[in-house]
Formats: sequence, structure tokens, C-alpha cells
Amino acid sequence: MLKMATGFWGKKIGMTQVFVNDKVVPVTVIDTALWVVTGTKTIARDGYAAVQVGRVKPRYADQKFDGSWIKDLSKYFSLVREVRMDNDSDAMKVGKPLSAAQDLKEGDFVNVTGMSKGCGFAGVVRRHGFGGPPGSHGSTMGNRPGSIGFITSQGKVIKGKKLPGRMGNKRCQIDNLEVVQVNSDDQMVLVKGAVPGKAGSFVFVQKA
Repeated sequence: MLKMATGFWGKKIGMTQVFVNDKVVPVTVIDTALWVVTGTKTIARDGYAAVQVGRVKPRYADQKFDGSWIKDLSKYFSLVREVRMDNDSDAMKVGKPLSAAQDLKEGDFVNVTGMSKGCGFAGVVRRHGFGGPPGSHGSTMGNRPGSIGFITSQGKVIKGKKLPGRMGNKRCQIDNLEVVQVNSDDQMVLVKGAVPGKAGSFVFVQKA
């Protein structure tokens, strides 16, 4: 699929470690199973080429794909996304299972995009790593950010000032992660290092 598509979707299982040449390597496990084609876009009809893919919910994983599933995507699929393609492909038929793991091999480099962990409202110490006030000499500053500029008397704050606010839950991408191992039987891909998101979240993988 990677040969024609811009990438593929997978589910982050979590992190573990494997031995490579007698060295411990931290890896993130990405599950690429249970994805099927739920729709297609063509250049002649829609103006661009793309394939719509959906991840079948575990309760329906053992059932054979039925055309009626398309009428109720939220019931049968936990996630439905559209992936752009370089050109039209007759091989992408509705209901066809996708195995993106077979297009990767050990030593490839990929870019992984996902939503970072949401941490809610956080102060400057946790959100930006501020050192905080002195631990002694009677400081009463607490964890406040301190002075925020010389124009606050005019009701203005310098643009980009690091202040408390919502932490995480942002789209971010990690580039050039090495593919350490590919398990074609379980359709698992192990990439070196950490990727955005918590365990169970969905990530988009592209060849670097």
C-alpha cells in the first residue's frame, strides 16, 4: 500500500524493548491489522485520488466483511480515515483488507504522526519546565510564572509568552524513526523510540 499511498494508519500498542545485535533497543509497537477499504476517490470523479480505510472493531474481527457495514460505519469501525494516493488504483476495492506491514522492512525509516497525551490545564512548572521559586529564604511566590512583561500596564501580554494553559492534546510528528522489526503474521511494526499519543491511540505512518 505504501507504494501508492502516502502512508497508513495503525494503533499504538505501547512500548517495550528488544535485543538487536546484543544491544537493548527501546521500541514502540504499532498494530496495522484489521484495516479494510471502505471507499475510494478517483481523479475523474472527485478530482483527486484517495482511499478511505476503516479499522474493524474487535467484536466484528472474526466476521466476513459485508457491504451493509458501509451504511453504518460507526457501528462496525472504530476509526475511519482517508489516505491520499499518488494515482487511481483498480486494486483498491471496497471490503479489501489492507496489510501495510508487508511494504516495510527492517532498516526503513518512517515518520509517525499522532495526537500527544492530553494533560489538561497545567502550570508553567509542568507545562514549560520552569524552575520555580527558591526553596528557602521565605519565598512566597509559589508556582506562579512571575513577571510577564513590561507592557502589562497597558493590558497587553507579549505574544508567545509561556504561561499556564492546556497541555498536550496536539497533533505532532516524530521524524526518521527506524523500523526495527516487522511481524507479517501479526501485522505488527516495531519502530525505534517513542511516538506521539498514549497506548491505544491511532497514529499515521509515512516513509521518511
